[in-house]
Amino acid sequence: MDEKLLTISQAAEYLGISLQTLRRWDESGKLLPIKKDGGTHRYYREKDLEIFASDLIKFASDWIENGTEFPGTFYCPTSSIFNARLIKMQNALLGKPGFEQLYSLITLITGEIGDNSFAHNLGKWPDTAGIFFGYDLEKRIIVLADRGLGILETLRQIRPELPSHVAAVEVAFTEFISGRAPEKRGNGLKLVREVVTDQPIDLFYKSGDAEVRMSSPDKVFHVTRGQRIVRGCLAKIEF
Repeated sequence: MDEKLLTISQAAEYLGISLQTLRRWDESGKLLPIKKDGGTHRYYREKDLEIFASDLIKFASDWIENGTEFPGTFYCPTSSIFNARLIKMQNALLGKPGFEQLYSLITLITGEIGDNSFAHNLGKWPDTAGIFFGYDLEKRIIVLADRGLGILETLRQIRPELPSHVAAVEVAFTEFISGRAPEKRGNGLKLVREVVTDQPIDLFYKSGDAEVRMSSPDKVFHVTRGQRIVRGCLAKIEF
């Protein structure tokens, strides 16, 4: 069976990027096309694009750290679109044997992280509104990211004394924080920590230079300082 080849225009549409971005990736060696039968036209194997796009954490990291063009395949510009896709993911989980008890909790913490991004940046997005939301249920990974204000700047609106990203993320994951009624900030991440602690779910979360890694088997919650500062937030859920 012949492998499916896509033209450069079809490949750009598949990944949700511009032709210019795809050409830059070709020149830099990031994503290389092939030339069919020795011709000059460039084609992309559909399987290569699928593998490239499945590197979700790299795709999301490139977007929030380097400002690379948003991969439209995973783009949720509004909370309503995010929640519609969240329901789609939940239904897919329901159809996989072995997730009968876990699917609701995976959906819950994914929803909390995504909803936090929209709630905390509503009307204040520095540039691109919306979030990255991608998942690969075969690899058991979910990735979310935003180019928003980040935890520190968000919480400083009600806790101006917070000294660092690490301190802000610690507060967000461990304390109930109420802003001006009826607004609440940070409470969703506290619920996320509690669920991850008790369930076979691992979490990586980053905002600014603060990083949370809760991994099996001990699931110790600890916020550390990473080497690089990123804008907004980045999360990876593994189960």
